[in-house]
Amino acid sequence: MMRVSVPRDLSLVTSVGPEQSSSRPVSLVWDAVEGLYRSGAHPAISICVRHQGRVVLNRAIGHARGNGPQAHGDEEKVLATPDTPFCAFSISKAVTAILIHWLDEQNLLRLDDLVIDYLPEFGKYGKHRITIRHILTHRAGLPSVAGHNDPDLLLSPGRILDLLAESKPAWVPGRRQGYHAITGGFILGAIAERVTGKDLREVIREAITEPLGLRCFNYGVPRESIDQVAKSALTGLPMPLGASYFVKRALGVTFAGAVELSNDARFLSTVVPSGNIVTTAVDLGTFFEMLLREGQFEGRRILDARTVHRALAESSYLEADLTLIFPVRYGLGLMLGAKRLSLYGPDTPHAFGHYGFVNSMGWADPDRELSVGLLTSGKPVMLGLREHFNFLRAMGQVFPRARRRRW
Repeated sequence: MMRVSVPRDLSLVTSVGPEQSSSRPVSLVWDAVEGLYRSGAHPAISICVRHQGRVVLNRAIGHARGNGPQAHGDEEKVLATPDTPFCAFSISKAVTAILIHWLDEQNLLRLDDLVIDYLPEFGKYGKHRITIRHILTHRAGLPSVAGHNDPDLLLSPGRILDLLAESKPAWVPGRRQGYHAITGGFILGAIAERVTGKDLREVIREAITEPLGLRCFNYGVPRESIDQVAKSALTGLPMPLGASYFVKRALGVTFAGAVELSNDARFLSTVVPSGNIVTTAVDLGTFFEMLLREGQFEGRRILDARTVHRALAESSYLEADLTLIFPVRYGLGLMLGAKRLSLYGPDTPHAFGHYGFVNSMGWADPDRELSVGLLTSGKPVMLGLREHFNFLRAMGQVFPRARRRRW
């Protein structure tokens, strides 16, 4: 088993940012984060928690570089801080989805428009029935680029779109649910660029990054900033054969290959709409705080309230996902919580957000007036699962549900 080397004194690898609480309950959440770090699953963890609009926890623990199981002996160890950017991986899907909702708000598209209205080359093999809504809810029948297992494919958006245009849907669009790990983001990104005439990085800057005043929040980073991004590390046990098949089918690459590719300068400096938003836990938490506040942040209106409500409306119910092989509820682009089988811990029926490559998370819970950015650099197989659940349970205990939902 591959584990991260963890020092006995965690204060040596802990960095504290501006936060407004030193209460015992909040310290229990940090204890759970330390427990996750002690599992050896992650070289670095960064977390930002807001409660009732106040930052109550803003810390990082571990090393951004130089302390993974595959690190070279001569590689310099760099401590993680709350300002350390991480790749958020599939949390990017939530961001790209919100961009599409923003474009609808700007009257540049409609969610029930056909994809071929913007990408006419997609009209083959029954794909002329696919709507933007199908893409957002993982029901388009294009969960992967079937038959193509080239890791470099992620670096070629044009090639992926060409292959998807020539693909047959795995099921009739709208009929079944199957997580579109890579494909949906490229389709949505291409639509966004065609209706705006702008690069997707410009679109996100205009819609989200600049209005929210975020320091680091975009697809990838400039090449000169790549060394500042926390390095991903493969940890845990070898991937079981059955699970390896599902991962390769969804990503087009093995689990280990995906980790290796995620550290590639080409991946970190390109645009992968479904998987390479680079951000800090603080900025990620700000994004979800804005959604929690129905499109507002610190008095600034970023999105119309009706736009946020629509994005969070349950659109795919608690049914088995044909890609993930477990039940997931979806809004229009975001993963929703549940009373029992919830991605955000027990008793979170109104929570919403998204996971990124195992257990990085961005989410909010209106019942608790809570928004969270949790970024981890470890990509574990069967390691740290118990500690991750303990963290979610601690969040639920420290921030109990209010008697009435805020909205």
